[in-house]
Amino acid sequence: MKEEIKGRILKSGLGWRLGWHPEADPYRGLVGGEDWAFELTEEEWQDFCRLLGQLVETMSQMAGELMEEERITCQVESDRLWLEAEGFPHAYELRLILHSGRRCEGNWSADAVGELVAVAPMLAVF
Repeated sequence: MKEEIKGRILKSGLGWRLGWHPEADPYRGLVGGEDWAFELTEEEWQDFCRLLGQLVETMSQMAGELMEEERITCQVESDRLWLEAEGFPHAYELRLILHSGRRCEGNWSADAVGELVAVAPMLAVF
């Protein structure tokens, strides 16, 4: 689902929500799950998108290195936030912890990650 209201974009699917409002200050981004959400500054949003891309790439590369039944955990972080992927290279959960003063935490199930990963780069264009 996509919703646009006066420059704000909100995309959502089963178990995930992402939003962008370029004119909001200081929180322009939104990340959320089924029953949680928190806002991100532009810098936090940029880190989230960059780190998410790194995790996706790493999990994809690991597919050829692991046996089919092997699970893996990968973590990436910046000074603003931390992301972790846990599961199989083709189906994994994501966990996010915000390091800034708000100290927020959220996670997405493996069922939600595929769509979330596909949509996040589209919202990153500002």
